[in-house]
Amino acid sequence: MVEVRYFAAIADAVGKSSERVDLPADATVGDLRRSLSATYGSDLDTMLKVCAFLIGDELTRDGRMRLGERVDVLPPFAGG
Repeated sequence: MVEVRYFAAIADAVGKSSERVDLPADATVGDLRRSLSATYGSDLDTMLKVCAFLIGDELTRDGRMRLGERVDVLPPFAGG
């Protein structure tokens, strides 16, 4: 199980700020994207392609990166 936390537009799209997703221990960011797209539809897939994923203290978009116990899904933010 992976705790997934959603922020901003992604949280609005899925209708929640967090959830637990059942994925194998060796799951990757790509596996998470596929799981979320299967659950929430292709519109979310389009959004996920531009999101960054915070795993521990590492921010990544690399689909091969292994997940930790918790992943933050971060859409692009405007402003500075």
